[in-house]
Amino acid sequence: MARVLPLHSPYRATVRASSSNETKYDGVPEVKLTDPTRNYRVLVLGGTGRVGGSTAVALSKLCPKLKIIVAGRNREKGEAMVAQLGENSEFCQVDINDSNMLQTSLRDVDLVVHAAGPFQQAPKCTVLEAAIKTKTAYLDVCDDTTYAFRAKSLQTEAVAANVPAITTAGIYPGVSNVMAAEMVAAARSEDKGKPEKLRFSYYTAGTGGAGPTILATSFLLLGEEVTAYKQGEKVKLKPYSGMINVDFGKGIRKRDVYLLNLPEVRSTHEVLGVPTVSARFGTSPFFWNWGMEIMTKLLPAEVLRDRTKVQQMVDLFDPVVRATDSFSGERVSMRVDLECSDGRIAVGLYSHKKLSVAVGVSTAAFVVAMLEGSTQPGVWFPEEPQGIAVEAREALLKRASQGTFNFILNKPPWMVETVPKEVILGIYV
Repeated sequence: MARVLPLHSPYRATVRASSSNETKYDGVPEVKLTDPTRNYRVLVLGGTGRVGGSTAVALSKLCPKLKIIVAGRNREKGEAMVAQLGENSEFCQVDINDSNMLQTSLRDVDLVVHAAGPFQQAPKCTVLEAAIKTKTAYLDVCDDTTYAFRAKSLQTEAVAANVPAITTAGIYPGVSNVMAAEMVAAARSEDKGKPEKLRFSYYTAGTGGAGPTILATSFLLLGEEVTAYKQGEKVKLKPYSGMINVDFGKGIRKRDVYLLNLPEVRSTHEVLGVPTVSARFGTSPFFWNWGMEIMTKLLPAEVLRDRTKVQQMVDLFDPVVRATDSFSGERVSMRVDLECSDGRIAVGLYSHKKLSVAVGVSTAAFVVAMLEGSTQPGVWFPEEPQGIAVEAREALLKRASQGTFNFILNKPPWMVETVPKEVILGIYV
């Protein structure tokens, strides 16, 4: 039987804030595992893919003591990843659709990272169910609303098995949720205007170096009606509509972003209690945005929801996408805007040169937080304090923001945007 993580950690991060309630994050905190004498074992499902492989590499750097088991179907790719990670790693051949093989792989593992996407249109939460049966801590990088809330429905079973689990714990959703939670908490601590509007905006150049999986995810999301919230009411919108131009600051500048159905919209609305929430995504070169708009208009939603047909489209477009990736780069940026009832607007920004690196660093930050004992038994979203304890958020964001060229939290828009406007005598808005 697998080992279960302790409930509480002795680690407490200290938040340092300026008088403007602007949280500062500098330096990467030392990893303090709950039991430093134990040899912790982390299994990364999808470890031979771009996201899982990036997570394994980031984990090996963040916490060299960890034993990392790279799990996947391709032994050749797995052994190549193990050779890259070094002697404190091993390969395990696993097919997540084989329940017996899956449960066997989770024996004597402290935590499993599910990075074997795409999650869209998956019929069951097979990995989480296996983790609960084997009493193994669980984390996934899910970016699908249906899957995330199906995972959440296993809350009672996870609590009964004393299994801590976090869903949607990647970069976006994931780090973006924690940024939003910190911003909402800061706004409420001032006891002035109430948080009213929360907007997530994401930009990735090409596929961000994340490979065919992100392409499949994007196509599958185009088949989903968008859920957003307006003044507490759920609204349904067309995918890849509602374009707005968002300033992502230095290194990214202004980009067009479009509505997508992402799980952080519903989860932050319900968990953080913000009445108006939406999420948008955009890419470059600009013609990929046009192409996705056209796909939503010309292709039936049933086609875009069919994983087999989508995979055929991915195989068709992948060579072209890889060619454009060579000059578009891998930059990624996410901006979180919070508007309060008194008119104040706070902004959080995360920008990195390589999504393929940033997603691994972000996921690894969640893994370490769980191994430090931050997560209680049950299935949680990143913004829930039972998932990532409030006092552990600062450490998580410090770790997740390693390598960023722009990371800020709780600043006014004029301090973020590329061209702030001067009103008079050096006063900017």
